[in-house]
Amino acid sequence: MITPEQRAEFRKHFRYNVGRRLVLDKIVKGIVFACVMIAIIPLIAILVNVFSNGAGALTWEFLTTVPGAVGSDDPGGIGPAIQGTIVIIGLSSLMGVPIGVMGGIFLSEYGNNRYGRTIRFLNDVMAEFPTIVIGVFVFVLVVLTIGDFSMWAGSFALSIVMLPIVMRTTEESLKLVPVTYREAGYALGIRRWRVIMTIVLSGAKNGLITGILLSVARIAGETAPLVFTILGSSQFISGLSGPIDALPLRIWRLSSLPYDSAVTQGWGGAFILIIMVLSINIGVRYIFLRNKEKTFIKFRKQGRMS
Repeated sequence: MITPEQRAEFRKHFRYNVGRRLVLDKIVKGIVFACVMIAIIPLIAILVNVFSNGAGALTWEFLTTVPGAVGSDDPGGIGPAIQGTIVIIGLSSLMGVPIGVMGGIFLSEYGNNRYGRTIRFLNDVMAEFPTIVIGVFVFVLVVLTIGDFSMWAGSFALSIVMLPIVMRTTEESLKLVPVTYREAGYALGIRRWRVIMTIVLSGAKNGLITGILLSVARIAGETAPLVFTILGSSQFISGLSGPIDALPLRIWRLSSLPYDSAVTQGWGGAFILIIMVLSINIGVRYIFLRNKEKTFIKFRKQGRMS
């Protein structure tokens, strides 16, 4: 039988342990908050610096018109560059994301052998390749073969850049899914490929989206591969072949001109590029969270009806 002294001693130790855990929890939360602020402050500083230097060029004409003559009173805009960036990012994602996801699935679910280790090694090597080397490779393989610069060559080069990122993040995201999920599917008699496609991929959805957005952010600012593949243009896209423009390429060329108006336009283009990448990230996250919330509400209603 517990005596009053033992009960009091137990309460004392209980209060001590709870208090210590609460203090430790507050300390950890403070450290995490400080790390978040340390990461956000440089981002805000970059945005403020880019905006302050390029605010003078941010007009509707700047966003929608073609570039003007170099050194003239009418410097024009970056409309073709914005259009080309959107098209190239879209085509690169269509090429690189499916292959990267399938490669990540293979490495995670079927890659525990020498073939998987070889592919994983080559993928890690490709992730460390200088992008200018990839641009030269695509120039020799595609541009010289076709005989012209084109959006397809630029998209192919950028898809190579994003492929190892998507593959690696997909593999690591799938490995984080508990093995019990797979075993539960096998116990129900579901085939392995269906377990992977419906259960494992669903459990790793957050990691997949993060990897894809990370790869999109990476290719959105690449300049070196585009120099060798799309060349650049001052006109809007009129066909599937021929040189086109893109924001990184336009920013690089504007920043190298000895005119204050061109440098200001370069800062403005950099700000627009940052806003585009942030908009893609926030938009995809919002759509994903909204669909997740709708699915949760649907299941809750079904549970009430049953």
